[in-house]
Amino acid sequence: MSKMKFKLNYDGVGELLKGSEMKDLLSNKADEIQGRCGAGYKSDVRVGKTRVNAMVSAATFQAKRDNLKNNTILKAVR
Repeated sequence: MSKMKFKLNYDGVGELLKGSEMKDLLSNKADEIQGRCGAGYKSDVRVGKTRVNAMVSAATFQAKRDNLKNNTILKAVR
């Protein structure tokens, strides 16, 4: 059995994690989750220092109350 050496291209991985394809993918996922949550929730996608970040949050008072009572966002993530 021969041993194989593997060297990770960190610059390439960084480009993948911060690229437009990743941003589009996460934006679609965040929108799906927001749709499952219902009215009063918003989604946001940002490019951070090392990767793209997506989040769904409660924007209105009713949505915040609903999320506290029912854990709506966590259930919508599945």
